[in-house]
Amino acid sequence: MSADGKTAVTPAKRGTKKTASPSSADTATHQPVERFFNRDESWLKFNQRVLEEAEDPTNPLLERVKFLAITASNLDEFFEIRIAGTLQRIEDGDNLPQPIDEGGLTPEQRLGRLSKQLTDFVNAQYDCWNQLLLPAMLAEKIRVLRWDELSEAAREHALAFYSTEVDPLLTPVTIDPSHPFPRVLNKALCIALLLRRKSRLSAAAKAAPAALGVVTVPRSLPRLIPLPSEAGWNDFIMLHELIEAQVESMFRGYEILSRAAFRVTRNSNLYMQEEESRNVLESVRTELHNRRKGDAVRLEIESTATEEIVERLRQNFELDPWQVFKTHGPVNLSRLMNMYSEVKEPALKFPAFSGAELRLSKKSANIFDELRTRDILLHHPFDSYKAVEGFIEAGAEDPHVISMRQTLYRTSKDSPIFRALIEAAQTKEVAVVVELMARFDEDSNIRWARELEDAGVGVSHGIFGFKTHCKLALLVRRDSDGVVRRYAHLGTGNYNPVTARFYTDISLLTSNPDLTHGAQKVFNYLTAETESETYDPLLVAPLTLADSLIALIEREAAHARAGKPAAIIAKMNGLLDRRTVEALYAASQAGVQIDLIVRGMCSLRPGVKGMSENIRVRSVVGRFLEHSRIFCFADGGHEKIYCGSADWMPRNLIERCEVVFPITGPELKKRLRDEILAAYLKDNTKARLLQPDGEYIRAHRTGAPFIAQEYLMKIACGPTPKQEKS
Repeated sequence: MSADGKTAVTPAKRGTKKTASPSSADTATHQPVERFFNRDESWLKFNQRVLEEAEDPTNPLLERVKFLAITASNLDEFFEIRIAGTLQRIEDGDNLPQPIDEGGLTPEQRLGRLSKQLTDFVNAQYDCWNQLLLPAMLAEKIRVLRWDELSEAAREHALAFYSTEVDPLLTPVTIDPSHPFPRVLNKALCIALLLRRKSRLSAAAKAAPAALGVVTVPRSLPRLIPLPSEAGWNDFIMLHELIEAQVESMFRGYEILSRAAFRVTRNSNLYMQEEESRNVLESVRTELHNRRKGDAVRLEIESTATEEIVERLRQNFELDPWQVFKTHGPVNLSRLMNMYSEVKEPALKFPAFSGAELRLSKKSANIFDELRTRDILLHHPFDSYKAVEGFIEAGAEDPHVISMRQTLYRTSKDSPIFRALIEAAQTKEVAVVVELMARFDEDSNIRWARELEDAGVGVSHGIFGFKTHCKLALLVRRDSDGVVRRYAHLGTGNYNPVTARFYTDISLLTSNPDLTHGAQKVFNYLTAETESETYDPLLVAPLTLADSLIALIEREAAHARAGKPAAIIAKMNGLLDRRTVEALYAASQAGVQIDLIVRGMCSLRPGVKGMSENIRVRSVVGRFLEHSRIFCFADGGHEKIYCGSADWMPRNLIERCEVVFPITGPELKKRLRDEILAAYLKDNTKARLLQPDGEYIRAHRTGAPFIAQEYLMKIACGPTPKQEKS
């Protein structure tokens, strides 16, 4: 759908990739049996779209390496959480057919379908590395060398590094009755060796099966070691290659028959029982310790490994053959991310970009003066995140601010926001809701919580059993006129200045009494579990959001049947909630025109005659991670636009504390609709269109290439968009 609201999808070619035809939705006359796509298969298609960015020669080379590393990191989490969860269900005896939105398959059947797709994807990752990236890197004088390829100077440097930095951290282990197999930590890179004693053994002993040796590669060291090289070259050796070349010195008296790097991925789900938890912080700490030792769910091992090594490791970790992935290149491609920072070649990266700085009007002495005259809408990273940091810092520094409340889901080390909250606690009331179970950030969040408590901040952890995922900050200030007012930040993204530079998100800064009063009631719910009759105008999960969302969709259907303007444009990260999808199908059948911009998983099947022919789904994958959630409803000509922290997924609508907030100012709504959403709907380069059969194809390009993120970067560098009070 173009910026003017008209569908424009016509045939085209992009390499050898399949492209859309103008009537692909209209000609889908056969309604598929399944009304929903499988979520795991949909997720794999998302990771495939990320891999396509690594394969795309129009992206800068080091950005392509980075995209490949991201696909590996994504796949790690998929195994740790999704595959592990399915295996856990099977182990617990739950192998019954799943609901229709899981295809009606049993967990074992789902794993059977996924196993081949996973193998094919891993092969595609290494094809990208070996066939595309390595040759392109060589052309740019970047090499990842094997030990036997090093020059004398490079070897001397590598050996010196090994002697001082690596060797003191190594603990070689030989497996025998006195030395059981070491507990290999989750995702720790290791080296397996087949060993045989050289001397002082009888013929029978020498004929015995080879021993197995294991060396764990230190996690504290970089996986890519820079080497001295000729001028203009960037040479590296992988850390495990360096260690493998020196293993003879660690296993003296043994003949090394073979060796191979391997890595085990473990179940990383947290399992907590409310009745057993007296203190959430300590319970999470205990479960984190257990996570590092969870059941193995995947073994990655170099393809050069002998079958004996592979089989002995597989049996030790109690894995089925499909859970073993042989890599035709470095195990753990996610560590290639280091190359991005190590190679100082700006021409091989995206041009540097800094978001537009917020400018206050000349009449405003501070941000609070400004917010009494207008709401401020920010679109990060195109608008600098410093405005949000500045809002929190102003609250900490301003003596007229009486109290501060904030949620923290993920933050960063040395965050200005974190420091401001600690500083504020010295002179005013500060309360922070810290989500301890933000996946893979639990350790750091425990540290943040304790530091905040030590500084005098009132710390709570939200409603037990519901992750606190909403993004809220509320300041209470006695203004110069003596009136006590509330000021708030409501957002779609985490309070993390690091990720704010490459995640797209929406922020609203406001003193609107309705919004700020609603925010206060949400904080009361989070800290005291006191429910209000209404949180209007906010939509709050798990209390009101799910039903309100269905009501908004059904209202559009009613408008369509009445001949009034009826349309939905919604941007989110994932769409899986079955009830919501069914409501969208019903709205489509009523004649509502629906455009969905879904970055990742999408279980809705678009373009099916009689079910969803009025629904179009696109995914945009580009330089920045699309993270903003924007929901636009025509509402019979009385347009409503919301932003918030929630995707249209069961976990967001039912299992988390979320806040979705309205945007009411005409100029702000216009910016969201005609500038931001229109740009994503116009993208003909980084957008892929979801087809009725579940495949994603690139939109046909008519005219010049248009990349939404580049367009938004360009206009961010121009005049600051006008904004008005809502």
